[in-house]
Amino acid sequence: MTEKQKMLNGELYDSRDPEILKMYHKARRLGAEYNSLDSENFERRQQILQELLGSVGEKVWIEAPFLCDYGENITIGNGTFVNANCIFLDCNRITIGKNGLIAPYVQIYTADHPLKAADRILGPESQTPYRTSAKQVSIGDNVWIGGNSVICPGVSIGDNVTIGAGSVVTKDIPDNVLAFGNPCKIQKQL
Repeated sequence: MTEKQKMLNGELYDSRDPEILKMYHKARRLGAEYNSLDSENFERRQQILQELLGSVGEKVWIEAPFLCDYGENITIGNGTFVNANCIFLDCNRITIGKNGLIAPYVQIYTADHPLKAADRILGPESQTPYRTSAKQVSIGDNVWIGGNSVICPGVSIGDNVTIGAGSVVTKDIPDNVLAFGNPCKIQKQL
């Protein structure tokens, strides 16, 4: 099994593996170009998103700057808007449905590490100094995520959900609710 397969299976993997580093460098190159483009250069922006992301729907708009680890593990549905300064650490799959609103400074993390330092740190003889795994994140259709929110590894957010600004989403959120806080909790049905 390749390190990339381990990464996508949620197993511990070597983040400095040559195949993974190739994906990383491609994403950095495309991301740098995307973030430096004039906002009126819509055609090239769309070309870059098509090349960078695993799948991007129609009428998707991502404000610059935008940062991701690999890009190819990100799927974004039709009509979704991602505002400025978002960071998507897509060591595993990030799926965002249609008609989403992702506010500025939203961070979506799939990367995870063992909690115990002795299990997490490999030491100076290793090419990769730490152990990493990754868990998928899924965000449904018609979801609004408020600014400065953090979506943690392994979380699923249902359809028609609003996540309040500044939330830290550590657990799954069902359909049709307003949720906010740190940790994020359901406040009411919508």
